[in-house]
Amino acid sequence: MKSYKDLMVWNKSMDLVSAIYLLTKSLSEDEKFGLISQMKRSSISIPSNIAEGWGRGSSKSYTLFLKNSRGSLLELETQIELCKRLSLVSEVDLELINSLMIEVSKMLNSMIKKMNDRIKKGESQKSLN
Repeated sequence: MKSYKDLMVWNKSMDLVSAIYLLTKSLSEDEKFGLISQMKRSSISIPSNIAEGWGRGSSKSYTLFLKNSRGSLLELETQIELCKRLSLVSEVDLELINSLMIEVSKMLNSMIKKMNDRIKKGESQKSLN
């Protein structure tokens, strides 16, 4: 792969960011500096950390940034759960967002496991690309 942009997990996480931006448009203006801001920041952090980790050129650094992405995804899951509990979003929107979050989560977990295995074997990140 030539770029982080070729990674399926990066592309799916960008789809998730787009879905979050569309979802937050339907939320009350009262949430502009609260939940909306937090949801946008945590969602943007997911592909941003994937990209930054890729650029570091070190397997260990890349793994750390993948874990940061996973942490941001868990933040977003918490914020979506709050939206659900407060009945701020429709079931249809929740299904789409949850589906994307599950998919990205599985991809991140798989990548983290593969990177950890490669670190144990002493392989560099560049040998992965």
